[in-house]
Amino acid sequence: MPRLVDILKTVHGTVHDFDKVKPKRKYSEPKIYTGGVDVSKWNKLSKEEQKKALSKQWYLYYSYRNPETGKLERQDNIKDGNYYKTKEERLEFLETLKRNLSRLLKQGYNPFDDTKDVEEIMSVENAIEFALDIKRKTTAENSYIRFKSRINRFKTYLFENGYSHRFMTSVDKKIVMKYLNHVLDTSSPRNRNNTRTDISSLFQVLEDNDIIPLNFVSKINVLKAPPKRNKTYSNDKLELIYEYLAEKDPQLLLFIKFVSYNFLRPVEVCRLRVGDINIKEKTLTVKAKNKPLKQKIIPKILLDQLPDLSEYSKDDFIFSYSRSPGKWDATDDNRRDHFTKRFKSLKDFFSKKSKTDDKYFKLGIEYNIYSFRHTFITKLYREIRKEMTPFETKSKLMLITGHSTMTALEKYLRDIDAELPEDYSNLIK
Repeated sequence: MPRLVDILKTVHGTVHDFDKVKPKRKYSEPKIYTGGVDVSKWNKLSKEEQKKALSKQWYLYYSYRNPETGKLERQDNIKDGNYYKTKEERLEFLETLKRNLSRLLKQGYNPFDDTKDVEEIMSVENAIEFALDIKRKTTAENSYIRFKSRINRFKTYLFENGYSHRFMTSVDKKIVMKYLNHVLDTSSPRNRNNTRTDISSLFQVLEDNDIIPLNFVSKINVLKAPPKRNKTYSNDKLELIYEYLAEKDPQLLLFIKFVSYNFLRPVEVCRLRVGDINIKEKTLTVKAKNKPLKQKIIPKILLDQLPDLSEYSKDDFIFSYSRSPGKWDATDDNRRDHFTKRFKSLKDFFSKKSKTDDKYFKLGIEYNIYSFRHTFITKLYREIRKEMTPFETKSKLMLITGHSTMTALEKYLRDIDAELPEDYSNLIK
């Protein structure tokens, strides 16, 4: 076994040849030139000294080892960002470039070899635009509009917090959680959860395309968000609403009857075109929530109230801005919002009249057009239930409402309290 002193001698012998065995760094760490002043002492500089420093070009500089000579050579200065007029803005921008350049150098970027492939790292802006383009091609129009709106708000937040010139890989869980908490503070748990879902969907596209290593957003917890409850209308409310609309807004009344009698969602009614209605077969075809198309019968109570559609083009919307079938260049959401606003006018009128006339009543936020669907499904369930067992009732109702599974229908019926128990007074005497 060699003595310790022999080992030490061997080490001592190699020390003199250290320059021969020491691996040479290929580059120097990037540095920032700040106009010839030490920015850590910025507040101690006079206004004139600060102004003079800002009048000069600030830049990023570094050296890279020339593969032919083996010597470190200064590369071209990176002077971008001098359009910023304050020390804080200019330094933040250059610090971002410095981090990005350092990462590229570590990944193998070589300014002497432009042909060498370097793993592309996208900026925040480019990565988001890339993912939006993918989602635009793979998502339904209405879903994409909502998705894009949420993601653009997230992008704006990132830019406001200094991420406008950073790599997408620098967006970590901390900044995403900070944004989700901001959404929660300014809206609701439901909106926060929907925002989390959309950001996670964005990050999944980026992970699938190797732009980021991992979609960490999918692991962020979903908050408890009590579902919004829409009340059903009593018979006296229905009667007065129908009576009012028959006189003031017949088109909105017909719109509501598609919701009430055909159990369509408001956005599905907005999608109906003349060509979707088959009078002879007494059916309609509509793009549904969870599947491309569904066909439903048109009950006689609704069929008898349809206008003559023979004079209109098959591409005309049944419900248009002109209050008769026709063209309407708008998104499904915008068309639905149009009818929502018209129904709000009714609610406002009723609320105002209720203060002086007992005939009228106030309709709160829990009442909307969707409530008509709940109301008539409840009425239908209870009527069928009088003669059938719960399972038979739900089996028959499922064909009418269009729910895809019995579980979905049962959950829906529970949510709207469609079935109530008989009087149980005798059980608690």
